[in-house]
Amino acid sequence: MSVTDEKIMLTSFNETQAQRALELARETLDIEGEAIRKLSARLGQYDSVPRAVALMMACKGRVVVSGIGKSGHIGRKIAATLASTGTPALFLHPAEAAHGDLGMVTPQDVLIAISYSGESAELAVVIPAVKRMGVPVIAMTGKPGSRLAQVSDVHLDVSVDKEACPLNLAPTASTTVTLALGDALAVALLELRGFKSEDFALSHPGGALGRKLLTHVRDVMRSGDAIPKVQPDAPLTDALLEISQKGMGMTAIVDAAGRPVGVFTDGDLRRLFEKTQDFSKLTIRDVMHANPRRIHPEQLAVDAVAVMEEFRINQMLVTDADDVLVGALHIHDLTRAKVI
Repeated sequence: MSVTDEKIMLTSFNETQAQRALELARETLDIEGEAIRKLSARLGQYDSVPRAVALMMACKGRVVVSGIGKSGHIGRKIAATLASTGTPALFLHPAEAAHGDLGMVTPQDVLIAISYSGESAELAVVIPAVKRMGVPVIAMTGKPGSRLAQVSDVHLDVSVDKEACPLNLAPTASTTVTLALGDALAVALLELRGFKSEDFALSHPGGALGRKLLTHVRDVMRSGDAIPKVQPDAPLTDALLEISQKGMGMTAIVDAAGRPVGVFTDGDLRRLFEKTQDFSKLTIRDVMHANPRRIHPEQLAVDAVAVMEEFRINQMLVTDADDVLVGALHIHDLTRAKVI
């Protein structure tokens, strides 16, 4: 949309309409928020949530979530949330289930069937088949007297007083409540299973958290000939050549056993220029910083970031258990790896 088109649209959308849009948005949020509060208040009146969580905790297979229409969309989100928080889960489309996809369900699974009316024709075909396999059924409906609620092993009441839709027709508050309860079940399972951030990262290796928790220093450090290093008695000019060739803005100074005894950086060179420009008689030992910061290759890359930020440095040396230099790390390496 061009700037001109946007101005025309805003001009045609008068002040009264703008105010009404804001009122409707607030009313919708208020209705849905109240529906969630009422759901929370009545949870303690029944043992359905603990029973549902217990069934899923004991499940040796997967939690299969099924629903049609808007309930299906909510079901997909619930299955995805369960799967990413330590509870193996999948979504089963009830219409496809009746035409072969029911083969994805095993006797070791648990089924969560979602239908606000509790009378979904598609689920009515699926439920008898899974019950014959001995699969426990958790129903999420807004009608405790519905057929689905009656045949389920556990019924979760997601009823609402009214939808946020002014016509009280489009699923709005009811789908919000169902989704919120699905999140509540996933969080309860997460806590009870002892699921930790490291486990979450394993399910999200491509995400920011996954990169931070799964990337180790060894994965991003420079090694072998890419490590800038010189002996303590090397002329300063040789050290400067090493810095230039390796492109890390620094060089390590190592003893005969390969253990770091110092470091010299571009910043050190600039500060040295302020004192002298005659480098002919200087060795790197004369100007290096002793006892440089180092990190172990098996530590997380985020640990290196923390040290760099704390001490305001851009490079770190990587040493093994014997303090032998095995790698070098530049803050740009961490940026490229998207750890930062």
